[in-house]
Amino acid sequence: MNASSTYGLSTQARNLQWLLTDLVEEVPGVNSVAVVSSDGLLLLSSDPAAPDTPAAARPAGPRGASADLATIVSGLGSLTTGAAALMDGGSVKQTMVAMEHGSVFVMSISDGSLLGVHATPDCDMSVVAYHMALFVGRAGHVLTPEVRSELRQSMENTP
Repeated sequence: MNASSTYGLSTQARNLQWLLTDLVEEVPGVNSVAVVSSDGLLLLSSDPAAPDTPAAARPAGPRGASADLATIVSGLGSLTTGAAALMDGGSVKQTMVAMEHGSVFVMSISDGSLLGVHATPDCDMSVVAYHMALFVGRAGHVLTPEVRSELRQSMENTP
């Protein structure tokens, strides 16, 4: 998140952006992070690359990192929720997909939103999961309908 994207936001929204930035900067192996609302809309993104940044200068991650990661997170959330319902498994707490060249983690936030992380293949999965749980614990009570609406509006106004 750059400074201009936080201008005019409430303290709660700025705190969530700070927590997200901290997750990316402090946890080794994390490429990008997205928070997606229960209806699949991107609320927060760590994608530091502006649209006019050359592809070679962008961090490793899915194409159009924030939009693609949000789509992946939303789809995995929906798929695993459906699978849990079919298996009478209760609510889904966390999903992890390990791939040859990276991992994707999805964790539920109390309001139905999802936290998604794209990480390198050599990341310490337990450290990533621990920091995601910290984010969820801190963000869950702050992510009110008003803050979700504010964040959604902020993402729509970002060039």
